[in-house]
Amino acid sequence: MTFIRRGTMTAAAMALGLTLTACGNLTGESSGKDSSGPIKLGMLTPLTGSSAAIGPYMKDGAQLAVDEINAKGGIDGRKLSLTVEDEACDPKTAAAGAAKLVSAGIDISVGGYCSSATLPTLSIFDKANIPMLIPAANSTDLLAPEQRNVFMINGTGIQQAEAASKFIKKQGSKRVALLDDNTSYSTDIANRTGDQLGLLGVKIADHQSVTAGESDYSGAVNAVLDSKADFVYWTGYYQEGGLLIKQLKAAGYKGRIMIADGSVDAKLVKIAGRKNAQGVFATMTQTPQTIPDGQAWVDKYKKKFGSEPGPYSTQSYDAVRVAAEAVRKAGSTDGDDVIRALEKIDGFEIFSGPLKFTIQHTLSVGGFDILVVKDDNFVLDK
Repeated sequence: MTFIRRGTMTAAAMALGLTLTACGNLTGESSGKDSSGPIKLGMLTPLTGSSAAIGPYMKDGAQLAVDEINAKGGIDGRKLSLTVEDEACDPKTAAAGAAKLVSAGIDISVGGYCSSATLPTLSIFDKANIPMLIPAANSTDLLAPEQRNVFMINGTGIQQAEAASKFIKKQGSKRVALLDDNTSYSTDIANRTGDQLGLLGVKIADHQSVTAGESDYSGAVNAVLDSKADFVYWTGYYQEGGLLIKQLKAAGYKGRIMIADGSVDAKLVKIAGRKNAQGVFATMTQTPQTIPDGQAWVDKYKKKFGSEPGPYSTQSYDAVRVAAEAVRKAGSTDGDDVIRALEKIDGFEIFSGPLKFTIQHTLSVGGFDILVVKDDNFVLDK
């Protein structure tokens, strides 16, 4: 997959951010954990299920950061290790995976793709006092428990809804159909987009929730056609998104279509059909292919793993780097110490820009851009 965009992070800044020197003191940890063994990171990501294609992107992005930090000596001489478990975008699978990671003695969680699957892991990691740096899942439902151990590396559903609404309004659309898959992530974005569009004076012609995993979405397609919508925004994942695009086009829909970040994958183009996918818009956060000087990172990733990085490879890479920086600053892997260090981070360079968490532990800078399908790729819409 190829992305092209503007951005703020230069190669020099990225290199500077990667220099994690051994200046922290990791002795005498209050948690009683081994202060000389590896710093254990855990990741939940979909390795099975309809979103399994995302898992390798996240796992490999995180592993690349682990390997780079370890090559520089680790943190105060301690190497990082990464343990990966399946979340399958399924709450029960994710909860079981989180329990395995806790049993494995991880210090920090750097995973979480599907919001609905990430939600039940919050209490598991909170009970174990394990900080969570969530690289992909971004439903605002994740913030509702107000757990101090939860931090988001991705933009929030609020930010995505704002970007989508402004773009739809700018396109001059009068009647918008919203389609979600009835999951936390998807409904959060759809509902918030609907609210934002209402404030902008744009009519919501239809709002349908479909069932993930089905192959026939004719009911939702017919509802969209009957509503005379001139713009459709799908907020679910690429498997269903590709089918919806294909079936909308086959039914004669002529308006614009946009997808949320969970559907930004080359597989959507394949499922929808290359011709049907042309001109489909997307709301998406920063990727290595869409920032100046990002090609050097892409080349490193390709050299190591033999494939192009995909969605959330960069956020996962950054989650590891931020975790390492927090341990370095804390001089400890104790949960409370790491959480306090994360709250104090100010200016650490990640792909979306200088990092500083808000009081809600979300990104203070770095939002969503509009991409568009051109040929087989997602490129920055101009």
